[in-house]
Amino acid sequence: MQPGNSGGALVDERGNVVGVVSAKLNASAALAASGALPENVNYAVKSSLLLSFLESVPAVSAKLKPPVTADRKFSDVVKSAQDAAVLVLVY
Repeated sequence: MQPGNSGGALVDERGNVVGVVSAKLNASAALAASGALPENVNYAVKSSLLLSFLESVPAVSAKLKPPVTADRKFSDVVKSAQDAAVLVLVY
């Protein structure tokens, strides 16, 4: 995870959203607390927690797609994720 990834989709190998990226573990704080330097520890909110909220909004609910169950090529998953992502600028 890189700075700015918070709020982005976390997808599985088929391109299904399984979470929303929320935070990265502060390695310095973890080192000070545990004496060990963690690598690549990131956190996401599970999509199942967000799904009921999304389903309660009619304008959004109508746009939700069923999960993909068929195997897909990695390049197709990447393309799908790129097509679904947008940049949100806040001033």
